[in-house]
Amino acid sequence: MASKEAKNGNMNLENIRNIGIIAHIDAGKTTTTERILYYTGENHKIGEVDNGEATMDWMEQEQERGITITSAATTCYWKGRQINIIDTPGHVDFTAEVERSLRVLDGAVGIFCAVGGVEPQSETVWKQANNYNVPRIAFVNKMDRIGADFYRVLEDIKSKLSETPVPLFIPIGANTSFLGIIDLLKMKAVYFDENTQGETFTYSEIPAEYADKAAEYREKLIDSVSAFSDEITDLYFSGEDIPEDLLIKTLRKCVLERNLLPVFCGSSLKNTGVQPLLDGIVDLLPSPTEIPDAIGFNTKKNESVAVKTDPSAAPLALVFKIQNDPAAGLLAFIRVYSGTFKSKAGIFNVNKKKKERINKIMRMHSNKTEEMAEISAGDIGVIVGFKEAQTGDTISADNSNILLENIKFQSPVISIAIEPASADEGEKLVKALKILSSEDPTFTWKENAETGQTVISGMGELHLDVLVTRLTKEFKVNCRVGKPGVSYRESIKKEITKSYEFSKIIAGKENTASLTLHLTPAEKGKGNSYNVTCSVREIPENILDAIEHGIQNAFSSGIKFGYEVCDVQAEITDIVYNPLTATELAFTSCAAMCFDEAANEANPVIMEPVMDVVVIVPSEFTGEAITSVTSRGGIVVSMENRGTLSQINAEAPLIRLFGYSTALRSATQGRGAFSMSFNHYAEKSE
Repeated sequence: MASKEAKNGNMNLENIRNIGIIAHIDAGKTTTTERILYYTGENHKIGEVDNGEATMDWMEQEQERGITITSAATTCYWKGRQINIIDTPGHVDFTAEVERSLRVLDGAVGIFCAVGGVEPQSETVWKQANNYNVPRIAFVNKMDRIGADFYRVLEDIKSKLSETPVPLFIPIGANTSFLGIIDLLKMKAVYFDENTQGETFTYSEIPAEYADKAAEYREKLIDSVSAFSDEITDLYFSGEDIPEDLLIKTLRKCVLERNLLPVFCGSSLKNTGVQPLLDGIVDLLPSPTEIPDAIGFNTKKNESVAVKTDPSAAPLALVFKIQNDPAAGLLAFIRVYSGTFKSKAGIFNVNKKKKERINKIMRMHSNKTEEMAEISAGDIGVIVGFKEAQTGDTISADNSNILLENIKFQSPVISIAIEPASADEGEKLVKALKILSSEDPTFTWKENAETGQTVISGMGELHLDVLVTRLTKEFKVNCRVGKPGVSYRESIKKEITKSYEFSKIIAGKENTASLTLHLTPAEKGKGNSYNVTCSVREIPENILDAIEHGIQNAFSSGIKFGYEVCDVQAEITDIVYNPLTATELAFTSCAAMCFDEAANEANPVIMEPVMDVVVIVPSEFTGEAITSVTSRGGIVVSMENRGTLSQINAEAPLIRLFGYSTALRSATQGRGAFSMSFNHYAEKSE
C-alpha cells in the first residue's frame, strides 16, 4: 500500500518513476499493466482486455473493441517507489497519444510479442522514443503462445531497432510447455503459482536441461556489462563472484546512457514474469533527477533556458493531455518540471497569456481519482478547473515568459462530412466537436459555408470511426455521416516577395498597416514556418502577435481551394508601423491579404497525402501482395523476410488505398494484413 507521504504528493524525487508502456497493437501492453496494478495492490482483482474488464481501457469503445485508444494514466507503488504509468495505444491511428506521452516520460517499457517479434508499430514507437531520448527496458511477452521464440525476438531487436539486448531472464520452455523463467542475476529458476494468480512465486535450482543455456547467457550478461565497469572486469578475471547489486548499478547506468537494453520475459496473461519486470522498473529506469534538464524558451529574451527539477523553484509544468469528464469538466494532465502547484491557487497559462485557477489537483487511477493538496517537480497529475488549456500549453504560477517545448503533431489526412439531423442537434454537434478537438490535437473540424456541412478530419479510418461513434453514443448527437475522403493540402512552387498596404476607416477611425512578406517553398514534409527578420525594436508585441495571427489564419484558410497550406516558409522582411493609426485588426488583415496575393502568384498546387504502407503476408503470396500495392500507384521501398512471412514496405497515395484491406484479403486468401501511416504530402497526380 502507498504511504501517507506518497499519497499527499510528497514522495522523494529519487523514488518516483514516470514510465510509459509502448509497443505494437496486441503485444499485451494493457494486460501487462493490469497485472502490475494487481501485484502492487491497486486492483483487488485482475481485469482482462478480452472480457472488457481492463482497468486501463475504461472508455466504452476500448472495452467493446478490445484496443487502447487513449493514454490512461495511473499511479501505483512498489518497494517504496511511486510509479506513474501511462498505458499508450498500439494502433497507428492513435500515435498522437504515444507522442504526447513520450514527451513527458522519464523511462519506458517496450513490450514485444514472443511470436510477432519487432512488428511495424513497434519500430514506429521506438523511433518516437529515440526522438525524446527515453531510457528503456524490454519485456518479451506471450511466451505461452504457439510459435513463441524468445531468441528470435532478441535478434529482431538487434537488427530492426539497432539496440544491444541483454537478457536478464530467459524462459524455461515455450508455447504450451512454458513453465517459468531463469533469473540470470541470481542464477535461479523462478516459478509462479497459478493458484494465487502468480502473486506468489518460488526460486529453485535451474533444471539440468537448461543449465548450459543459463550459463551461456549469464556469460553474455557479464561480458556486456563489463565493458562499462572496470570493477566487474577485475572481479571476472580474478575468478571472484560478482555481486548482484554491482550488476544492477552498472546496468542502471547503461540504461540511462542508452548503451544496453535489459530484456525480461514472461506471459502477462499467465501471470508469469511481471514482478521481476516491476523490479526492473524501479531498479533500472531513471528518477526525475536523473534525466537531463528540460529545455524552455524565454520569449522575452529570445533564448533557451534550462529548467531544473527543483520543487522549490518557480513552478512550471506542461499540459500533455486534455480529457473531458462529464461531471468534472476538462481534466488537464500535467508533468511538473519545476516548483510546486497548490490546490485552489491561481496559475498563468503562458501560451494563452491568461490567468486560470486550480480547483483540484488529482492523482489518476485510470478513471478513478485521488485528491491531493499539491503536486511538485518530477510528478505527473491532473488539474481540474482550467477553462482554456490545450495540449502543449505551459503553465506557471505567475506571468512567466518561459515556454516549455511544444508537442508537434502530424496533420490529419482523412476527412468525412457530417450533418446534424436538426438545428438543435447542430448546437450539440458543435459543442461536442469543440470538446473532442480540445482532447485530440490530431482531430480537426470546420464548417463548409457552401454546402452547410461540417467536415471532420483525423489520422485514419479507425480514428474517425471512433470519433463518430463517440459523437453518437457518448454525446448523443443525431447526425448523418458521409464516406471518408482524403484531406488535401495546398502549397507553392515558386519563391516570391510581396508588399501590401492596408487602410480602412472603421467606426470613424483610420486603421493602417503595411508589411512585406517573402514566401519560399519548404522542403517536402518540413511543414510551415513563420519568422520575422526585420527590426522590431519599436513595434509593440500585440502588433507582432496580430501579424502572426494573420499569417497562421492564412495557412489554415488555403490559397485557391480552401485546403490548408503545407510546406511553406513565410518571412516578414519589413513592417511599416504608424503609432497613430496602426491597429491589431489592420495588421492581422494586412498579413492575411498579403499572403493571399503572394501565394496566388507563387504557382499554387494541390498536395495529396502519401502513406507509408507495411504489408505482411505469407511468403507464398509475396508476388500477389506486391501487385496489389503497385496497382494502386504504390512504390515498393524495401522487403524483409520474417521467417514464413514477407514484409513489404511501400509508399502509396492515400486516395488509392480506400478499400485496400478487402483487396489484400482477396489476393492472399484472407491471410494478409497491412498498416499505414502518414509520410508526406506530394503534388497531386492527375
